[in-house]
Amino acid sequence: MKPIQANIRHLRNLKQLSQERFADELQWSRSMVGSYEEGRSEPPIQRLIDLSNYFNIPIDILVRKDLRLAKDTSFIEVGNKRVLFPVTVNEDNEDLIEIIPAKASAGYLSGYDDPEYIEQLQKIKLPFLPTGTHRAFPIKGDSMLPVKDGSFVVAKFLENISELKTGRTYIVLTKDDGLVYKRVYLPEGNETHLLLSSDNKAYQPYLVPKAAILELWEFTCCINTQEYDEKELKLSSIMTMFQELKVELEQIRGFEMS
Repeated sequence: MKPIQANIRHLRNLKQLSQERFADELQWSRSMVGSYEEGRSEPPIQRLIDLSNYFNIPIDILVRKDLRLAKDTSFIEVGNKRVLFPVTVNEDNEDLIEIIPAKASAGYLSGYDDPEYIEQLQKIKLPFLPTGTHRAFPIKGDSMLPVKDGSFVVAKFLENISELKTGRTYIVLTKDDGLVYKRVYLPEGNETHLLLSSDNKAYQPYLVPKAAILELWEFTCCINTQEYDEKELKLSSIMTMFQELKVELEQIRGFEMS
């Protein structure tokens, strides 16, 4: 069975439409719908365009991906189209956290919208998390100290970029950079880009077009896989102290100028 054959039937059932009613919605014949669903013929490009426009799902996903694991809530808006966003639950209908392993993080870019890729990921449950869909992402390097290399950031999926809070930390997925963990800002006077900044100032901040962002995940908690040593803790305390001092000095400077 080809994906398009199963997808038409599954998506029609999600809409709770009979073949006849579905055909009326698309201005097709009922026999045409039955032929596509039973695999006796394949929809030509114009019919695929009709399906894409009706379900608001890109043609390549309709043709290539098996959507039978998806419920209606498994789709998210990206621009003016919806893409598949698998959500995993346990037998009690509780959301599970998929863990992106460090060795497989490079493959996340090609598999993030593939239910088969998500299905094979290891999963855990953290009952203290707030409501929402979470995933655990591996952290590499030292750009976001004191978060250590090898740690995992558990983050909540952000459905709309307008919900972003400037100055907070996020996991950002883009076509060019893959997965990065950065502090994200809304640059003043620039509505088309986000500013991604590292807490380690040895790394320069950079702009990313909002249109290039595939997924955005807001920091919830961090899981360290290595213990901090005494020197690292002292360094972290010193960094925090200077950051707080900077805020206080700015407040004092503002008071003097007023």
